[in-house]
Parts: sequence; C-alpha cells; structure tokens
Amino acid sequence: CFLIYLRTFIYPFFTRGRPFPLQLLFFGTLFCIYNGFLQGYYLIYCAEYPNDWCTDIRFTSGLLLFLLGMGINIHSDLLLRQLRKPGEVIYKIPQGGLFTYVSGANYFGEIVEWFGFAIATWSLPAFAFAFFTLCCIGPRAYHHHRYYLKTFTDYPKSRKALIPFVF
Repeated sequence: CFLIYLRTFIYPFFTRGRPFPLQLLFFGTLFCIYNGFLQGYYLIYCAEYPNDWCTDIRFTSGLLLFLLGMGINIHSDLLLRQLRKPGEVIYKIPQGGLFTYVSGANYFGEIVEWFGFAIATWSLPAFAFAFFTLCCIGPRAYHHHRYYLKTFTDYPKSRKALIPFVF
C-alpha cells in the first residue's frame, strides 16, 4: 500500500520539469485502487497459506526479490529526479546505480518488485499483475533506450534497455 500511495500521490510532486497531468493522476489512482482491491480480496478471502508459510522458500525468496526491486526502484527514481534543476525541461542521461547497465533501471526495479510479490504470495492475481507490469513498462524501457541512443551521441553503447547484460 505504501508504494501505491508513494507512486500515486507523492512522486508527482517531486518530479521536475513539465507539470504532471491531473488526468494521469486520476487514472493512476483508479488503477491502483482497482488493483489493490483485487490483490487484497484474493489474499484475504481466497488464499490459504499453511502456518509455516513465512519460512517457505517461495515466501522468503519472493520477499527478498520484492525488497531488492523496491530498493532499485526508489533509488532509480531518486537519481532521475536529481537530473534536472527546478524549471528545467531538457532530457539528460541518467547516471549511477543500475543506470550504469540499463536505460530503464526504475522499470527493471518495478518489474523485479512485482514478480517478487507474486512469488511471495504465490497467487494468480499477483502473477497476472507482474506479467501486466512487464508487458506495459518493458516496451517503455525499450523506447526510452532507443530515444536516448538516437538523441545523445555520447550515450553509452554498452547499456541495455531493461535487463542488465541481456536486453
């Protein structure tokens, strides 16, 4: 819930450059409410976990992946916010963190995060959301990567679009 709150209500106020459209905020809020309802409903009313679920390898590995992805996501967003000075609207090359290896470090973090959640909960709605996340923001990372390569002549050619050393 904290991450949904952060993405919906707090993050837009920390972005620099162009104003954040209210329509996007509205639809983002609706989506987060709907997705949160589906995830919560399933976990509360449909899922059945054994008493030792917290020690199951699926839960512990999923939780570690979720925390790793969240850390990558938050750190990458911080790096992106620091690219521009107040009032600037120009694009700059992201540097540091996982941006050393991929153009879409924040996207990679979010995908890892939600696949970690899906593994930890071992639920079909969570896996569906993780897959949806991959399908929606994976292409965005690819298009950002192509844009950076086309726009910046000094853009690192060794960087991949989304998955370090692979794609």
